[in-house]
Amino acid sequence: MQDFPHHYRVAATAGAEGEVRVTAEGLEPILSAPPKEFDGPGDRWSPEGLLVAAVADCLVLTFRSVARHSRFEWQSLDCTVEGTLDKSDGRVRFTGFLIHAHMVIPAGGDTEKAERLLEKAESHCLISASLSGEVTLKTTVTTE
Repeated sequence: MQDFPHHYRVAATAGAEGEVRVTAEGLEPILSAPPKEFDGPGDRWSPEGLLVAAVADCLVLTFRSVARHSRFEWQSLDCTVEGTLDKSDGRVRFTGFLIHAHMVIPAGGDTEKAERLLEKAESHCLISASLSGEVTLKTTVTTE
């Protein structure tokens, strides 16, 4: 890993109407638009969807690191996040993120350890740690 601080440069380009083109060096562009809730088409990624996706993605990637460091064997991790956008303190913002993490581990695996490692991953996820909304983790662990 590189020394801190890390810097990320992203650009968004748009005209008066239509999609927004989000770009970063070396990456495929993302086309975004407002979500249906803000009278958008609902068929593109939106800033709101990308933020909630970042929470899910960060938990999975952080768990990989935690599991590798702990030498923990696992099969799959399915992470779904529900972000709640609401009015709070006179402005619209994300007030909460409910994370549903479902993990499958090999038969005979330690389900309690899996749950502890998922909780550790959530507490170390830099995206959710950077948000002001309440983050709640619900886990289920099953064996193959």
